[in-house]
Amino acid sequence: MTHSYLELSKMIDHSLLQPTLSDRELEDGCRLAVRYQVASVCIKPYAVRQAVEWLRGTEVIVGCVIGFPHGNSASEVKRYETEVACRDGAREIDMVVNLGKAMSGDWAFVEADVRAVCDEAHRHGAKVKVILENDYLADGGAGLGADELKIRLCQICERAGADWIKTSTGYGFVKQPDGSYNYRGATEHDLQLMRASVSGKVQIKAAGGVRDLDGLIRVRELGATRCGASATAAILDEYRRREAAGTPVAGGSGSIGAGGY
Repeated sequence: MTHSYLELSKMIDHSLLQPTLSDRELEDGCRLAVRYQVASVCIKPYAVRQAVEWLRGTEVIVGCVIGFPHGNSASEVKRYETEVACRDGAREIDMVVNLGKAMSGDWAFVEADVRAVCDEAHRHGAKVKVILENDYLADGGAGLGADELKIRLCQICERAGADWIKTSTGYGFVKQPDGSYNYRGATEHDLQLMRASVSGKVQIKAAGGVRDLDGLIRVRELGATRCGASATAAILDEYRRREAAGTPVAGGSGSIGAGGY
């Protein structure tokens, strides 16, 4: 199956979340997002209002992270952060679940936490992507195996009103046996599991580990409708190279889950 440029570019939420990005780099990132015709920029809360101005008159919308990257803020803080982001012009919200409460099996708390953000965002006409941070769930928790835990969280997020469920923040670093820290991000297994765990009303977003065109195509084949990426230019420049060479842009050869945002 071949894919058009816009089918793929409109899957991308261009990530502008690195902690040290300057104002100039944030503006350049917004300009890049317009040039490549992506769906949105995913940006830090303090920068939403400015990003809206940079993107005014374009088709690129502003998304904002909430409780990022570890989901530890109090629910009311997440709700208020959402309110401010939406007032400033964010049209999509990427929130992180409370991982400690998930690991504790406090499902009522987790659902209320997600619902607080979803209700506030929807009140402003914005949509919500709920981040599970699957790297932290790899050993299971709350008496559940890893897949059972992810399925439970997917179902909770759907009940709470999530529009998307997202694999990762891109910053969920886990200590490795050699003492270093790394993460996998989106994996084929997790995308398939998440897609099967919710109804068609809920979409799936991949984040982390998708750094080339074939990887983007692969997550599309697995049912994801959005993909967080900072390698946007490299991904879509490759599309144009193949297009210019007369090479059909089709699936079948991509892989994901190698870490990196």
